[in-house]
Amino acid sequence: MTDYVFDPPPLPSVAIEGDDKRFPVRRIFCVGRNYEAHAREMGRDPSRELPFFFTKPADAIVPDGGDVPYPPQTHELHYEMELVVAIGKAGFQIPADQAQAHIIGYATGNDLTRRDLQLEAREKGRPWDWGKAFDASAVISPIRLASEIGHPTRGRIWLAVNDEIKQDQDIADLIWDVEEIISILSHSMRIQPGDLIYTGTPAGVGPLQIGDRVTGGVEGVGEQAFTIVAPENA
Repeated sequence: MTDYVFDPPPLPSVAIEGDDKRFPVRRIFCVGRNYEAHAREMGRDPSRELPFFFTKPADAIVPDGGDVPYPPQTHELHYEMELVVAIGKAGFQIPADQAQAHIIGYATGNDLTRRDLQLEAREKGRPWDWGKAFDASAVISPIRLASEIGHPTRGRIWLAVNDEIKQDQDIADLIWDVEEIISILSHSMRIQPGDLIYTGTPAGVGPLQIGDRVTGGVEGVGEQAFTIVAPENA
């Protein structure tokens, strides 16, 4: 038995639709600017250059239906609705045509972003961590197993704030599809069971305020809802 200087933190996990078992989260990868219209609204060329990745801590996970405290050090908390891929099998340098074998399921996610901090870092050539990798920044719905729903390649992806539609597109519009994303990522590092990949957001990102109710979903995968609440006290 291993002794620690303090008790290890609980392992973050995500519910699996229709199952008592849970998905243990190891790492969270996110793909930047993977829809053309969103790339344009962020002031970038949407050409099919290789995608780039950033990460969030595993304990940034917020389950569907949870509350999200408005984070500190920002006045521009933005939503970003995404299709999420859950990895269930390890792999390295995976060909795109073999990528599906490594997917255990899919979920809907929200890559919450401190946009002002992200853009400041971008302008100074610094990492995005302070804009992306903060507490409660990775909302996720229960995972639906690929064995039950297959591997979605098209379907509406949408988000509403207080019932007003803000994002509305189709996952068929991904610049790099799920299989290509997994292949490219796995040529940089070994993917492992428990990894989550947020695949990018469509156009229409925007700010959130305390009290906002956010809903969204991906057709054939699921829906999610959460509320922005007052900042946490010290």
